[in-house]
Amino acid sequence: MKGKIHSIESFGAADGPGIRFVIFFHGCPFRCQFCHNPDTWGSMKYEEKRADELLNQALRYKTYWGSDGGITVSGGEPLMQIDFLLELFKKAKAKGVGTCIDTSGACFTNQGEYFEKFKELMNYTDLLLVDIKEINDTRHQVITGQSNKNVLKMLEYLKTIGKDVWIRHVLVPERSDYDEDLEQLDAYIQSLGDIVKRVQVLPYHTMGRYKWQELHLDYPLEGIDPPTKERVDHANEVLHTSDYRGYMK
Repeated sequence: MKGKIHSIESFGAADGPGIRFVIFFHGCPFRCQFCHNPDTWGSMKYEEKRADELLNQALRYKTYWGSDGGITVSGGEPLMQIDFLLELFKKAKAKGVGTCIDTSGACFTNQGEYFEKFKELMNYTDLLLVDIKEINDTRHQVITGQSNKNVLKMLEYLKTIGKDVWIRHVLVPERSDYDEDLEQLDAYIQSLGDIVKRVQVLPYHTMGRYKWQELHLDYPLEGIDPPTKERVDHANEVLHTSDYRGYMK
């Protein structure tokens, strides 16, 4: 089995605890207006790699990981390639490697064969970084092109099995920076209980705009500046991000 891999980062410091070997998967069902990797959507810019090949490459950097580091799969959306991801994580855990999935939750379903594979995958997953793009479903559909129902269903399932998660929210003026939505998001996060180990506010930036231009795509956030420091501080306060500081494998 081979996975479609967009790119690799050897020393990721913002993709989970510790130093991470980050594997960016190709393909994503969302079309986020602020996406900084639109080339993962449907272009042919990917390589096909076997799980053993990726794991052997990652293990070259194991001495740098410390006790908290390991492998993070990101994207794109890694759960689009759940069969390959399951093989990769099985082999990683057999080598004692910490595993983390950076996901939007877009692919999740609690039915059928996919759900059975997802349940098995969780046996080999230490942590999930879950993006909640917008808690308001109407605004979520504007931002991503799809509903947030699958995202919330996945988080509710993760709560039932006690799986550790970090919640992340990209703060975009005129899209995901509304006081009433931040308050609703905070209430939802609190309802998830002890599985939430960290909450992060990620300020929108325009550094990925050039990729849209290279792909001859219209950039949907043209003219929207990054949020001010005051709005970022406000979001951190409303979401009580300073209250979530723990992570244990």
